[in-house]
Amino acid sequence: MTYYHQQVLRLQAFLYPHAQVCTQMQRAKQVMDHAFAEPLTLPHVAAVAGCSQFHFLRQFKRYYGRTPHQYLREVRMRQAQLALTAGLSVTDACFAVGFTSVSSFSGLFRQWTGYSPGVFAKQQAGRL
Repeated sequence: MTYYHQQVLRLQAFLYPHAQVCTQMQRAKQVMDHAFAEPLTLPHVAAVAGCSQFHFLRQFKRYYGRTPHQYLREVRMRQAQLALTAGLSVTDACFAVGFTSVSSFSGLFRQWTGYSPGVFAKQQAGRL
């Protein structure tokens, strides 16, 4: 076994000591990736992962570097960008990706991209 391979195995054992926990976090992430438009709650996603809410929060952040809420928000923002690029209105894009308030969505979208959703959509339409 090479030195490099030994170091990779050592780091893997340190970062991911329990394969079951890794599988649980991957399962929860997949649910958020595929059901982002649904009203996902922490208890629901933690139940999918098969652990308590508090354990799930700690482990998810450890594995992915952000909380489940932050990750879900990122997924929704990426999907909103795609929806606006595809020509959906701001309101339709907002509800299509799982937000319930257009004003909250607009503010978060501006923080995320630096542009309001309307300006972003116009810019994308001009590029097509």
